[in-house]
Amino acid sequence: MAKTIIISNRLPVQLQISNGTINAIPSVGGLATGMKSVHQGGESLWIGWSGLTDEDISDDLGIEIDKALAEQGCVSVGITEQEVDGFYFGFSNRTIWPLFHYFLEYTEFELDFWESYRTVNQKFADAIVSRSNEGDIIWVHDYQLMLVPQMVRKKMPNATIGFFLHIPFPSYEIFRTMPWREEVLEGLLGADLIGFHTYDYERHFLSSVRRLLGLEVSFNDIYVENRVVKVDSFPMGIDYQKFSEAATRKTSNGDKSDLQKKLDHHKASTPDTKLILSIDRLDYSKGIAKRINAFEYFLNKYPEYRERVRLIILAVPSRSNVPQYKLLKKEIDELVGRINGELATINWTPIWYFYRSLPFENLIDLYITCDIAWLTPLRDGMNLVAKEYIACRSHKDGVLILSEMAGSAYEMNEALLINPNNFEEQANTLKKAITMPKEEQALRIAALQKRLSRYNVEVWANQFMYTLLQQDESSPAQVAKKMVPALVENIQKQYKKAKKRLLFLDYDGTLADFHKDPQMASPDKELYNILDALQKQHGTTLFLISGRDTETFGRWFLSKKYNMVVEHGVWISRGGEDFQLLERVKKDWMKNIRPVLESFVDRTPGSFIEEKTYSFAWHYRNTDPDFGEKRASELNTVLTSLIGNDDISVLSGNKVMEVKSSNVNKGRAAVRILNGDAYDFVLAIGDDWTDEFMFQHLPKEAVTIKVGLKKTEAKYFVEGPQKVRELLKKFIE
Repeated sequence: MAKTIIISNRLPVQLQISNGTINAIPSVGGLATGMKSVHQGGESLWIGWSGLTDEDISDDLGIEIDKALAEQGCVSVGITEQEVDGFYFGFSNRTIWPLFHYFLEYTEFELDFWESYRTVNQKFADAIVSRSNEGDIIWVHDYQLMLVPQMVRKKMPNATIGFFLHIPFPSYEIFRTMPWREEVLEGLLGADLIGFHTYDYERHFLSSVRRLLGLEVSFNDIYVENRVVKVDSFPMGIDYQKFSEAATRKTSNGDKSDLQKKLDHHKASTPDTKLILSIDRLDYSKGIAKRINAFEYFLNKYPEYRERVRLIILAVPSRSNVPQYKLLKKEIDELVGRINGELATINWTPIWYFYRSLPFENLIDLYITCDIAWLTPLRDGMNLVAKEYIACRSHKDGVLILSEMAGSAYEMNEALLINPNNFEEQANTLKKAITMPKEEQALRIAALQKRLSRYNVEVWANQFMYTLLQQDESSPAQVAKKMVPALVENIQKQYKKAKKRLLFLDYDGTLADFHKDPQMASPDKELYNILDALQKQHGTTLFLISGRDTETFGRWFLSKKYNMVVEHGVWISRGGEDFQLLERVKKDWMKNIRPVLESFVDRTPGSFIEEKTYSFAWHYRNTDPDFGEKRASELNTVLTSLIGNDDISVLSGNKVMEVKSSNVNKGRAAVRILNGDAYDFVLAIGDDWTDEFMFQHLPKEAVTIKVGLKKTEAKYFVEGPQKVRELLKKFIE
């Protein structure tokens, strides 16, 4: 039976070892809660690290740990102490974490870190492959495992793989600074579906894929060899019911914790005092130090609120052995000490500061008691604390102040959104929150609660899984059939059996890879050998059919006496003869179009014009991909409005736009050649929109092949020029 395999850096359990007995206790919160609906009994398996290094585990203890984890549907990946240092504390938390959160000054690019990261990712991939069967669904989580999807794909080409990134994905300008940027992108593209919290992160990722890998991106689909990778945003929710019910139970139950009693006593003794809550992991991305400075700025700007507000800071320890975190703790300790020392009175301490983690029940105490939640991350993938606070406001009161840099800000417009770097704005917003009428609080809280209760963490997980399964079902087969070995063998038999064969072969992107300078994409020795062999075959008629100009193809192929059709069907050369016009076309329009194209060249660095006898080609392969697509769209609009009814058409090819006569195309030329004789085998291969005319006009029995996975009229597809050459070699064996 097919199962779901969940993979994360840490397993969703805590190991408790006492008196030689080992228990695996399920974790609460975060990913463990979110995946509860997916991770069910024998239908799923969770693979991750147990938290113990190989050095910590004896052989006997390892067997007991495996048994305890198996009872929870989990499997541990063994990691050495050295690998933990390099993979987790090194590359994950001193390279990826700061870089993806825009802290370049903390980012370290160490080769040893990278090597360790790659080694551990391979361990995770091997664990997945060894436990996967056909039909299983694989869902990989977060930045520690970004190479895993491609590593699994290499061993299991047909696997269904999803990946979700729980932190921000940075802009191209930030991401490009990473030395191993291509490897990370390629690792992620092993997945069928890549999920992010927000559209901004999705957009940054797609931009990096376009610019660094040069892959074709259509909306949120990436074309990778013979696959389509879908990219989408899925904002993660919380277990809303758990928090809401806990808060309701607390407010209606007389049995109170010690913390709640002390909070209640404080509020009763100072009824006009507002409690402001700040809860974060101790991390530089959370903006805690700036928040404290902003609080001091607020108290100095609005001194009337001294002794009337108190900031409760709960900083949860995190990565305390990483140097930047040690410095951050020291900075916060000193800030809190200085402000309390300078501003405190006999009856009032402005900041209550706790450096610890609190149990769930005490978190709820803080959520239901504090009048304001103030969360100001400088960059945050989502920030679930904001959602937890809202879920706990059972009386429909309270105010949320939230940084617009948090991923959750996109869903929480009813919160008071601020720029965490703007102290003036934060001071004014704090005053607004303190003085906000109860009616306005209720309206804002109700709207937020309605949205968060509907889109909870279970919905998030189920939507991702649904999209992944849909992506798997709608994979490439609906576009065209892949040329698998059995199909190649069948076409080879048809070819050998035929008496008169006709082949139409496009050049750029079909027989040869693209090049930034089109003149550099010249034929190599292997290609000449293949074409020579086909040309010499008895009963085979070969035509190179291209948008190239007569001068270039004449220089490359005329001496070989190949049959050629160039400029999309304007010129023809048979058996080495000089090129002759195949169609009567006008060129008087060209003088009007040239200045338009030249203006676009001037405004688009890297683009250039290729002038042919009866057409223009505007190439933008050398431009920035996003900018080039933008300019191409603009040019298409301008040209379409100019050409009117002049029988001129604009064709969009692979990083090129061509302007030519409407009555000329490859399909028209191919049909004229086909009608000149009786052929019992016809084959056409091409890679872009100009070749679609051939696929459409040739008879149904013709073998039509698209190079690359794109929407097409062709029956079949192959991954690239190398696969085309391999197919043609089959014909000459």
